[in-house]
Amino acid sequence: MRTLPKRLKKGDTVGIIAPSSPPNLENLQKALPFLEGLGLKVKLGKSLKEKRGYLAGDDDARLADLHAMFEDPEVAGIICAGGGYGAARYADRIDYSMIKENPKVFWGYSDITFLHTAIGQYAELVTFHGPMLASDVGKEEFHERSARMFGQMFGPFELHYSEEISLLTSITGGIAEGELVGGNLSLLRSSIGTRFEIDVKGKILLIEDIDEEPFRVDEMLNQLRMARKFDEVAGIVIGDFKNPEPKKPEKSLTLDQVFDDYFSDLKVPVVKGFKIGHCEPHFSVPLGAKARLDGDGKTLTILPGVE
Repeated sequence: MRTLPKRLKKGDTVGIIAPSSPPNLENLQKALPFLEGLGLKVKLGKSLKEKRGYLAGDDDARLADLHAMFEDPEVAGIICAGGGYGAARYADRIDYSMIKENPKVFWGYSDITFLHTAIGQYAELVTFHGPMLASDVGKEEFHERSARMFGQMFGPFELHYSEEISLLTSITGGIAEGELVGGNLSLLRSSIGTRFEIDVKGKILLIEDIDEEPFRVDEMLNQLRMARKFDEVAGIVIGDFKNPEPKKPEKSLTLDQVFDDYFSDLKVPVVKGFKIGHCEPHFSVPLGAKARLDGDGKTLTILPGVE
């Protein structure tokens, strides 16, 4: 049973960090009033404005920001400015014992998936897969429903996803209950064979991704299959796969064909069409919280992610 972080309240301070790539600073500035509108104060990480190629400063700087925000007693929660690449580079140096002693709301997605998996498995903390400041909140297309999803940081309420939100398709039926884990498929694949390999035994696996052609999704799902992940899983939630169009459609399977190849014979519920991922609106979810996937009724219910 993972630890639930304490709920945020108005007047709290949240730390803003860039665990991976340099965020768009203009979009970040546009996003800060949104947090202020929620009644939150902000504390900016030191590496936010740093650049080392495709990284927001060197690994030591980004790791130091992560540690500092979890250790700081004045910081009640941590929200990532953006993703990109780089969080996995220092995952083996994170002080998980310290994080376990200082459980806080931790919010992000995409490349942050590697941190969600690592923190969930080694600090046993529920974390949040949701929109980030520079990548999402600071853009004009940021959706009202995406904004409302931040409310789950402030109170323990149950989430319920049905076809009232988006069209859902059941690949296989049945009902599964278990912890919701996962996130970005390419990051989950990159965990295979490491000490941070995603644990899906008896759990409901969420997958989503962006800019991946069907053959690439196929390759990643095949690695998870050969790592026996689909033998152990209780159910699968297929989120948004943005921009999956193949460069040569006449020589490609469709993404739906790929999903059918891997999931149609599974004996567990698999449902696709969830607006979870690089999309608007973006339905935020607590990873590590208990969930119920109904493949027949096409619903996903998730227990609160804060206490």
